[in-house]
Amino acid sequence: MMKFFEKLKGGNVLYYPGCLTKFVVKELEENYKKILRKIVDFIELKDLEVCCGSPALNAGYKEDAKKLAEKNFKIFKEHSVKKIITSCPACFKTFSQEYPKLLENWDIEVKHITQAISEAIKKGKIKPKKIEGKLTYHDPCHLGRYGNIYEEPREAVRLAGDFVEMEFNRENAFCCGGGGGLRSNFQKLSEEISKERIKQAEEVKANVLITACPLCYLCLKEASKDIKVMEFSQIFELG
Repeated sequence: MMKFFEKLKGGNVLYYPGCLTKFVVKELEENYKKILRKIVDFIELKDLEVCCGSPALNAGYKEDAKKLAEKNFKIFKEHSVKKIITSCPACFKTFSQEYPKLLENWDIEVKHITQAISEAIKKGKIKPKKIEGKLTYHDPCHLGRYGNIYEEPREAVRLAGDFVEMEFNRENAFCCGGGGGLRSNFQKLSEEISKERIKQAEEVKANVLITACPLCYLCLKEASKDIKVMEFSQIFELG
């Protein structure tokens, strides 16, 4: 009973998948929920939550983004959300860096799911499965250059198998070709960039390319013929 009241006092942890994961790659959302059930008690708001506002901000519609932020914040407060764990790097960047600018009273802790998983690995709550071949990791722009999250996903990838680094990595990582609205507005250029990133993985003899972003995953998977592209959640045992 005391544990129950302590949880109420501390507030809820929310899993926020992000629009792309929720509506396009739903299997990744299911993967992450299975992972989170092993490491933390969490809630979902499903259709109550709205877009974080990242696309609106990127397109220059700050007032629209602010309205989305206000709506989300109201819903989060109504459900006693004290911490958000998101599997979308763009949502992570928006909640952690943009919401404090858009909202006067923003006070919710934000973590990307690779950070939560890294902590859980250290505590022995979860571990990646073994993957054959040489593995490499692609840094998503919002997670790396914006979020400075480089080591946490690599910790898990190294445990999964034989890890090799691409030449352009971390803050110098090559884009997947999908961000900033490029995929929507200049598809051919986007596809060429995605193919170039796959070529860079081939140059280090990687058999598997892993990334922790749903958009990077979709772009690189479409561009790859011989290298297996995996999203971060797929390197864990989910049963």
